[in-house]
This record gives sequence, C-alpha cells and structure tokens, in this order.
Amino acid sequence: MSISHQQLGKLADKFGTPLYLYDQNAMESKIKAYLDNFKSDLFQTGVLYASKAFSCKGMIQLVKDMGMCLDVVSGGELYVAQQVGFDMNKVYFHGNNKSKSELEFALSLDIGTVVVDNYQELVLLDKIAKDLGKKVKVLFRLNIGVDAHTHKYISTALFESKFGMMPDSQEFADCMSYFSGDANVVFDGIHCHIGSQVFEINAYKLAVDKMVAILKQWNTPLTLNIGGGFGVRYTNEDKPIDTAELCKMLIDYVHKALDEQKVSINKLLIEPGRSIVGEAGSTIYTIGFTKQIPTKSFYFVDGGMTDNIRPALYQAKYDCDVVGKQNEPKTNKVTIAGKCCESGDLIIEDVMLPPAKSGDRIVVYTTGAYGYSMSSNYNKATTPAVVFVKDGNAKLVVKRQTYQDLVANDVNDDWSQL
Repeated sequence: MSISHQQLGKLADKFGTPLYLYDQNAMESKIKAYLDNFKSDLFQTGVLYASKAFSCKGMIQLVKDMGMCLDVVSGGELYVAQQVGFDMNKVYFHGNNKSKSELEFALSLDIGTVVVDNYQELVLLDKIAKDLGKKVKVLFRLNIGVDAHTHKYISTALFESKFGMMPDSQEFADCMSYFSGDANVVFDGIHCHIGSQVFEINAYKLAVDKMVAILKQWNTPLTLNIGGGFGVRYTNEDKPIDTAELCKMLIDYVHKALDEQKVSINKLLIEPGRSIVGEAGSTIYTIGFTKQIPTKSFYFVDGGMTDNIRPALYQAKYDCDVVGKQNEPKTNKVTIAGKCCESGDLIIEDVMLPPAKSGDRIVVYTTGAYGYSMSSNYNKATTPAVVFVKDGNAKLVVKRQTYQDLVANDVNDDWSQL
C-alpha cells in the first residue's frame, strides 16, 4: 500500500471511521500486469474481473476503462455493470442458482455469455431465449475434482462442491445432447474454478490437464475458462506468485497441454478478483476502549464483523498497525475486537502492537476483497464509506450509510387479506 500513515490519519479525519480505502494506483498496476502478460499467439485471451470480490459503480467503471471483461454472479452485480455502460458482450454471468428473473434481465441486456451450472438451468435459459427471440452463448461449469488446498468453504472443485457438473455425469451428457435440437443457446466451451486464495501453481496445471482432455471430444476450437482464485498476501505466511510470472506460467502450460493432447482452443479466460483489489484495500478503525483481562488484552474498534466477516467465517488472518506508530516497538500482545454483540467478533487475535489508547487509529491491511462486498447491517451497523486514493488525491465512491438508510425500506402497511 502506497498510502502513507500521515495520509491515513487525514483520510480518517475527513471521512470518518470505519473506512474502506483503495489504492487506485495499485489496482491499475495489477490490472495492467494481467492484461499485458496474459497473452498468446495461438488463441485469444480474456481477463475477467470477478466482481464478487468488490463491486460498486466506481470499481466497475475502473474495470471498464482499463478494458477488462467482467464476471458477475447475480442480478445486482449485472445491474451495476449496466449502470456504468459496460459492454455486455464482455460480461459473463456465473452462479449455481440463477433465478428466472435474473436470466431474463441478463438476456434483455444482450449479455455475452452465461456460465451454466446444471441441466435445469440450461433448459430454463433456452426457453427464456426463445421467448425473447435471443441467442446466447453458454459455457458449462465443470467440477473436475481438483483439491486446491485452501479453506473448505472456498474450495469449489471438490467432488462434494455445490458448483458445476462432473464431466462423466449423465447430467453433463444430457446438456451436450440438448444441442442436437433447435436450441437458442449456443455451446461455446467449458469452465472450471478450483477455489480461492490458491498459491499452488500445480493445482492450476492439474486443472488445465483435465480440462484440455475434456476438450478432445469436440472437433472445433472452443473457449476454455480456468477460473481465478489467485492468492494474495494477508500475512507473512502467504507467498503469492508475481502476477506477470503467474500469467506467463499459465499461458506456457496451456500451450504445452494443448500440444501434448493435440487440442486447439479459440479463447482462454481467467477470472482474477481478490488478486486485483485485495492488497490494494485497507480498513481504518478508531479505538474506543481498551481492556485487560487475566488472559488477554483488547483494543476495541468501531467496526468488526459487519465490515469484515472473513475472520469469523474463514478464520482469516490479517496484519495491522497503529496509525502513526508503525515504527514504534511492538511490545503489547493484543486482540483487535469489534463492537458487535458476538464473542466471535474478533478481527485479529494476539497481534504484537505498540501501546495504544482511545482515539488512536488501527489500519488493517489487505481488506480490499470480500470486505465491503460481504458487509452487513447486523446489530443495525451502518456500512462504512469507500474511498479511492490516487496520486495524493482522494475520491469518495460509496457514501457511508446513515441510520435513515437502515430503515428506508421498512414499511408499516395495514394488514391485507390473503
């Protein structure tokens, strides 16, 4: 993060806390690294931003301006893309249980591709396409049984996963047989996603081998989407692969696998999300009270699991500093705890920090992915503001919720007969 601690203090004073901050230069640099290095002379390539990691109009506008494609997983994410005028030919709609209204919305916008999860979805999508007089390309999501060695909640290609179809299943065979008739869905290729926060390149190589072998059954070059999930640094325990190196390794290995198995493809896609925004984001809190009990010391902050659920959900680990005291001796072992009425509302446990007091600020690093996007109003907490920082300038991209916002949709209508 290139935002100085002096700037962090000024931003907290100006916009209040808790506050999500994004280093726009860092995001642009990461996007450029993907676009510049994920290229091939043998087939087309595409880099899709996985918007579930962090989606708001400001972020999707940045993705659009830099020429990326887009991965959406809900009608809401699709709506944000529509609001910034995203080229719908570059949008891919994922999800294991898309509703009829979501699919109708997607086709009404002439979306480029739908990633189909199951046979029932394929039939529904084709019916909607016929009713609307549309044609739509589809990729089939496959569960290829690759263990990415990550947390079980974010492993998405194990055999018990809820996502996709097994390549040798009757369901997938039924999907392929569907195209023998007069369908408005157009088969364009296959997709997999092995998980999130993955550091092992061998897991992707195994996925490529399996997916290329599956492609051998068709005589025409298709699209191959190998997903995303590329890991980022949360703590010193994490060792992410350099983006340029990762892209080149993936391209080289796909070239090798295609050559060995005598297969050609039309297009290769990847879906980075966390790796674009994760390390570019941070969250600033203000310490309220501190507490010492026989076994622990606490710094209580003005946010918590409502703005970062990952520690409670995934046992995720983070690094942090006391703003302005980052170079002071870290002599106190403390737990950073939130203000929710939950014992599990802990952001970082047993971290070494300098002595701090009420009013000091804590900055937690690498909160750019799945912080804002997974935030909630539990305990009627308001969602923090989001600010982009670039070249010493700050821009508010999402306003802080107010108490009025919390009840804006509440109604007290008279009872009506069923």
